[in-house]
Amino acid sequence: MDLSRPASSDLSLGLHSHAHAHARVHAAAAPLRLFDDAKPERLVAGEADAERDDGDGGDQHFSLLGHSLCVKRPRRAVNGGGGGGGETSSCSSPALRPAKRQAAGEDSGADLETRRAAVRSWGNQSLAEADPDVHALMEQELSRQVRGIELIASENFVCRAVLDALGSHLTNKYSEGAPGARYYGGNQHIDAIERLCHERALTAFGLDPACWGVNVQPYSCTSANLAVYTGLLQPKDRIMGLEPPSGGHVSHGYYTPSGKKVSGASIFFESMSYKVNPQTGYIDYDKLEERAMDFHPKILICGGSSYPREWDFARMRLIADKCGAVLLCDMAHISGLVAAKECRSPFDYCDVVTSTTHKNLRGPRGGIIFFRKGKNLRKRAGSFSQGDENEYDFEDRINFGVFPSMQGGPHNNHIAALAITLKQVATPEYKAYIQQVKKNAQALASALLRRKCRLVTGGTDNHLILWDLRTLGLTGKIFEKVCEACHISINKTPIYGDNGSISPGGVRIGTPAMTTRGCLEEDFESIADFLIRATQIASNVLKEHGKVQKEFLRGLMNNKDVMELRNQVEAFASQFAMPGFDV
Repeated sequence: MDLSRPASSDLSLGLHSHAHAHARVHAAAAPLRLFDDAKPERLVAGEADAERDDGDGGDQHFSLLGHSLCVKRPRRAVNGGGGGGGETSSCSSPALRPAKRQAAGEDSGADLETRRAAVRSWGNQSLAEADPDVHALMEQELSRQVRGIELIASENFVCRAVLDALGSHLTNKYSEGAPGARYYGGNQHIDAIERLCHERALTAFGLDPACWGVNVQPYSCTSANLAVYTGLLQPKDRIMGLEPPSGGHVSHGYYTPSGKKVSGASIFFESMSYKVNPQTGYIDYDKLEERAMDFHPKILICGGSSYPREWDFARMRLIADKCGAVLLCDMAHISGLVAAKECRSPFDYCDVVTSTTHKNLRGPRGGIIFFRKGKNLRKRAGSFSQGDENEYDFEDRINFGVFPSMQGGPHNNHIAALAITLKQVATPEYKAYIQQVKKNAQALASALLRRKCRLVTGGTDNHLILWDLRTLGLTGKIFEKVCEACHISINKTPIYGDNGSISPGGVRIGTPAMTTRGCLEEDFESIADFLIRATQIASNVLKEHGKVQKEFLRGLMNNKDVMELRNQVEAFASQFAMPGFDV
């Protein structure tokens, strides 16, 4: 390759290695004269074109044999002197192309602002703008809640603070693990929130942190129960709980009469249920003990979803000790009453306690697990003694049962909302609320009994009643549909002895939600009237259209009695405040 050019050329050639881009290598003391002021041609075919900067005195950059090359163009003195004193030999002069750099900076700023605007246009849209379809459906559901009477015992209304936490930026963070032991970085504030939630949970239920631990990560009480089983048991170990037709929950294990396993608890573990007395509706503790001694469960479960009476936790403790079982209480339906000290406490007798967080606790939807820790001072007879000391080993096993065994990252927005809820639970105002829940349940039960309705156990000790509709010739399924058409929400439930899997014979009615909206005893007298009128409508439609569901539902459409009752229900419900939305 011939690099020769006329000797009159005043250009210099500098070689720069890849490792030292700014080190200048000179072949001789005097610059090597290669080219004149004309634009240099391609030096090596297929490697690179020379790049010449605009403006007088600019540099030219290209590659030669793997080296970065810079062709120097002499810079003249500002005052017009033609001598060598006006030349600059450095490739990296700080005064390089100021006008072009300024233009590039302006372009970069404009590009950044364009990107910011694109993020805002997507990220800052309201729900109504981003998805009008979902927004419209949500508005319809809000209207239903405001204009209807909510009597489902497991439902409630949360406050604005809880809603704000649930819809917050906390949903953005991944935090698998436990406070101080996460699988991801950036969790220092998440750790603080979860630790605060732990403290408030123990405070709300009056528990000593030296004796009780808590896990607030479960997504629901069902997943909390399964996490306990997974942590404390081996597959096919035995559990025993109240059967669903008697008021229990499927997460405590249940087989249908045909032998079908209806929950993970029965799929992965062997389960046997105990029952209520069919004549009284109360739990038969003698039969329970007899079954437990025959079955020998590893975990004995107390608590249910449709049991209107107090639990005898002391007797359950004795039975658990006698058969060698861990005593677990699922207090999902009575956790608010327990916190307010308005019912017997399972913490006095049980080893592990689980709960939902959204029923009468009035919190976000989720689960929670409490477990004993420290010294085990309990003798097998059920009393405490300084003898026979052992350490409880529940904490690590249950925490591992939650994560990583049963679920992944916790929902940090839920944990923050739960912390807010538990702060409220520890107040005198919350205790007054729970007391009113019980008063309202008693008032509703009394009003229905006066109208010759049959209630399971003849009444209630807590927040719910079980209404046996079979004496009226109705089923829970039919009555639920009539109430729904009239904007009253209840749920069908089996009554012990009926064919609950096909046609449950009753409904479960609870008072927490309407108490939250401000209803008192006299208001539940009015609600009892609405319910009685709904039974009359159901009976009339049955006579005219029969029991086939399709025909029965057709009989509810454009029914004058239904429309009249619906209007009265909406007028009644709309006068009460709706937490989080009443302005």
